[in-house]
Amino acid sequence: MLWGVIVETEAYCESEPACHGYKNRTPKNETLFGPPGHLYIYLIYGSYHCVNIVTGKMGQGNGVLLRSIALPNEQERISAGPGLLAQKFGLNKSHNNLALSLKNGLWIAKGKSIQNMKTIQTTRIGVSKAKELPWRWYLKESRSISKRAKGDRTPTTEKAWYPTLQESS
Repeated sequence: MLWGVIVETEAYCESEPACHGYKNRTPKNETLFGPPGHLYIYLIYGSYHCVNIVTGKMGQGNGVLLRSIALPNEQERISAGPGLLAQKFGLNKSHNNLALSLKNGLWIAKGKSIQNMKTIQTTRIGVSKAKELPWRWYLKESRSISKRAKGDRTPTTEKAWYPTLQESS
């Protein structure tokens, strides 16, 4: 079983131009307007998949992009970035609109040891529109972040947090 801790995310809302649901609903972005708790997966640059979780109400184009997941006993940056994350978990467009559930073998659970960690809120990266919105969050203590905010130094190995088997139970 492959598991990890989500350490970096970005939010998208149909009311802002960086969101795929901004101007209209199309067959390509239909999943983004569907029920919350489903995966919205799309291809960027013709070769990298991005994994989003649909949020909000039915009919609203809102989602959260999973930017990075820290994996126990793995190289710390093995899934630091949306494309690497999708690749490591074997997620692609065939998983688009898959509901997060134990039955489907893909779910999100509340973490135990990250509850008191500092979260950095900053602007999104990799977008050309609405990039000033502070809709990206990451765990400061993680070394598995795709890109840190300006002035935020990567924690030393001794001070960094790493997921352990305790997070999986």
